[in-house]
Amino acid sequence: MTGTTAQIAGLALNFSQGEAAPDWVQLTPSGPQIRGRDGRNWILPNPEAVVAAFRDHGADLPIDIEHATQLKGANGEPAPAVGWIKDMDVRAGAIWARVEWTEDGANAVASRAYRYLSPVFRFEQPTSEVLAMISAGLTNRPNLAMEALNSEGQIEESNMDRAVLDALGLAQGATAADAVVAINALKEARDTALNQARTPDPEKFVPKADHDQALNRIAEFEEAEQGRTDAAIEAALDAATEAGKITPASRSYHEATCRQEGGLQRFEEMIAVAPKIVAPSGLGGKDVPGTGEALNAEEQAVCAALGMSHEDFKEAKAAENKE
Repeated sequence: MTGTTAQIAGLALNFSQGEAAPDWVQLTPSGPQIRGRDGRNWILPNPEAVVAAFRDHGADLPIDIEHATQLKGANGEPAPAVGWIKDMDVRAGAIWARVEWTEDGANAVASRAYRYLSPVFRFEQPTSEVLAMISAGLTNRPNLAMEALNSEGQIEESNMDRAVLDALGLAQGATAADAVVAINALKEARDTALNQARTPDPEKFVPKADHDQALNRIAEFEEAEQGRTDAAIEAALDAATEAGKITPASRSYHEATCRQEGGLQRFEEMIAVAPKIVAPSGLGGKDVPGTGEALNAEEQAVCAALGMSHEDFKEAKAAENKE
């Protein structure tokens, strides 16, 4: 919601000279239309929302002299408060404020040195709807007819560069006071970020040394777990081969399936009910007659799979070696 600030003409502080400064003062005329002598207009369709915004903000609003908070404070000059708005209420469509005066403020009002109260509010562009109260100032130059109190000529028009407004997230027409508020908010956000960087939340961050150690422990665990998995797969394949339920030629295929997720369990369940597909040679590692050399288990399995005798296999192997 885009907004800027304005000072509206003051309402008379109606009491007799010598009386104490009133606890409750009227901040705005009754809405929904607020008209100024200088031709500017605002609308106050929902004064209850303005009061709610003040209460949600949770901080007292200053009352100064002739809007010093905006005109002097924005330049770093002293702008002391003469009262503090402690609460707000809506009465017959107008916004009223409960004020706690300082000694200077009470004297200025009681002596009738200042007779009007001029609020500063934030309003939405381009509708001119009043959104929230910012401050108020004692003044003697009312601008609006009857209740209204804008000090004539004291609305600060913005001549800030468009790039500055964009950088601060402000709309065209924003005042120097708006810029100060935006800059202070950025400073506060920066200080918060720096504080968080210096003192990170232990529930969200861990020291780098602890993080590295945890990664090393995980890597060691994964390496050990992989070793146990490899050993289990090799043992299962050896047992299946010795039982004649897989051939040595298909070992690589079965190994690949065992390494899939849940593959080893499925392989073991399959082997438990699978029939033998490789007949035993019956040699038991003995020498083949006439050769003086026994075939190993893999060679015996190849012979059984091809229907080849051990002697023919050995002759083929010997011929291959001669070549």
